[in-house]
Amino acid sequence: MSAHRRKPQEPQAQGRGRSRGPDGQGRPDLSRSGPRGRGAQAPTSRRRRPSRRARLARTLLATGCALAVGAGATAWYLYDDLASSIGSSKALEGAERSKHGDTNILLMGLDSRRDQNGEPLPEEVLDKLHAGSSDIGGYNTNTLMLLHVPGDGSRAKAFSVPRDDFVELRGVPGFTGKAKVKEAYGRAKAAVEDRLSAQGVKDRRQLELEGREAGRKAEIETVRSFLGVPIDHFAELNLAGFYHLADALGGVPVCLKNPVKDGFSGADFPAGPQTLDGQQSLAFVRQRHGLAMGDLDRTKRQQAFLAGATYKLNQAGTFTDPVKLLKLIDAAKQDVVTDRGWDLLSFVKQAKNLSGGNVEFVTLPIEGFGRNHGTEINVVDDMKIKRLIAEQIGPKASASPSAPGAAPSSPGTSGPAPAASAPGSAPAPGSTPVPSRKTSGTPAIDGGGVPCVD
Repeated sequence: MSAHRRKPQEPQAQGRGRSRGPDGQGRPDLSRSGPRGRGAQAPTSRRRRPSRRARLARTLLATGCALAVGAGATAWYLYDDLASSIGSSKALEGAERSKHGDTNILLMGLDSRRDQNGEPLPEEVLDKLHAGSSDIGGYNTNTLMLLHVPGDGSRAKAFSVPRDDFVELRGVPGFTGKAKVKEAYGRAKAAVEDRLSAQGVKDRRQLELEGREAGRKAEIETVRSFLGVPIDHFAELNLAGFYHLADALGGVPVCLKNPVKDGFSGADFPAGPQTLDGQQSLAFVRQRHGLAMGDLDRTKRQQAFLAGATYKLNQAGTFTDPVKLLKLIDAAKQDVVTDRGWDLLSFVKQAKNLSGGNVEFVTLPIEGFGRNHGTEINVVDDMKIKRLIAEQIGPKASASPSAPGAAPSSPGTSGPAPAASAPGSAPAPGSTPVPSRKTSGTPAIDGGGVPCVD
């Protein structure tokens, strides 16, 4: 038994408002008294314990705050990871920018069978892509699309530039004159690599890096000059990008007016709405054989793919599903290069608003088909193109009629009609003069929110 017995507890009335010191004696409880030295009276009733409902509300509030903080941290981590891992380019540094809050984005799809470092894609990937050897394709920009996003929040427009348009090339070292618009990238890349090699540079990665930067800059300058508008941002996608993007989205919905089968691209699809996996998506955007207008119809396939991808982004909850978002980000890391400093997180949020028919697609018109040094070309009227773009996206776009032969269309309609062949031009081999195409109308098959194409 302890030598020091504890004193009996004092009556509650006497102990209220006091605390026990080390010696067991009651002392004033300063935490419950008023200002020091005034000895305010202690309250006469005990503090009530929170009710069960109140405790539950506090718990839910605390949990909600924790989740909000966690979600914010996750979003920042994903953005930081994407921004630090995706390829970036200086090709737009010092370039003129759009005004009034508008944004012009150039989408470039390379027909290259190589990765961002110039290494051949794995054989198993090439087999799935139905794309042949890694030496095929070069560095042509077979997909060129200018996406105009108005600063006032009105409907966006996407202008497809046919790859064989015969235009003045800009920014290609040692070259002056006209060539196919798709060639600016590859010509500039080869010229810079040759110059560096002559100077003694042997590092393949350095040659690839500097060559591609020159290619991007030349392609952007060429398109900017051809269309007559600033370019604020760009995104470059390699051939495997279509495959990985469709896979990350869990398939891309498209709609075909007619069944197709093409051994060159691997396209083999029934008519009607359908969802394409990665391999099928690549075949879909690459097909031109067996289509009435060849490359011009392929351009509409590319528009339809973009419309289907943005539709799927919104419908599949990709922006709110961390797993799907991570797959999309991983796909971007492999295949996408953008201009340095582009706030991709803001654009990803904006892209959600580009789905559901909120983008109007326009294929730039051609005057006819011709030949240059034995290759087929599209004859174009540069000034007509500039007027069309100015009317479509300028301050008076809503009040101005479209340029002749250039009515806007969705991928589900036939689009702008090529005009009659220009003087000195000839129709494509084995074809009749450029046929007229309808410029409006409802798609024959309802694609369930996705436009139907030929």
